[in-house]
Amino acid sequence: MTTIEFQYELIGLQKKLMLYALKLTLDKENARDLVQETNLKALNYREKFASNTNLYAWTFTIMKNTFINEYRYNLTHNNISNSINGTVKALQFNSDNANNPHSIYMSKEIESIINTLEYNLKITFKMFIDGYKYLEIAEILGVKIGTVKSRIFLARKKLMAQFNGDF
Repeated sequence: MTTIEFQYELIGLQKKLMLYALKLTLDKENARDLVQETNLKALNYREKFASNTNLYAWTFTIMKNTFINEYRYNLTHNNISNSINGTVKALQFNSDNANNPHSIYMSKEIESIINTLEYNLKITFKMFIDGYKYLEIAEILGVKIGTVKSRIFLARKKLMAQFNGDF
């Protein structure tokens, strides 16, 4: 199968992939992310696809495995990420913490660490923790949604390295 034939058949599976992704994730945004990740993996590993086999089953297996791997990763890493996002939100928006010296210090410390990020990452991440959706951020900044997701991922990664598990 040529590259063009492979891509054409993969494009033909998009609706079915999206339906399956929705069934797995139960969320439209996450389903789109899963389909995008599946397409990327299918294209990257195209040479491993054996001609005259079932592309439908192959891509759906990629999707299922990607979903499972992401689920397992989130079980171990999501607690830290939620802790950072939750701490930032709680410290910024919880009026009960307004007079607590420790909370004021932590809020300033977190804000200063976020401010060390590169401009594009900082702006995108601040909008994200302020509650903007990926699509809203993309429209406001005039970039593609994939760029927004990449920036948020990189910002989290850099913040995690700096927080170093302190939360």
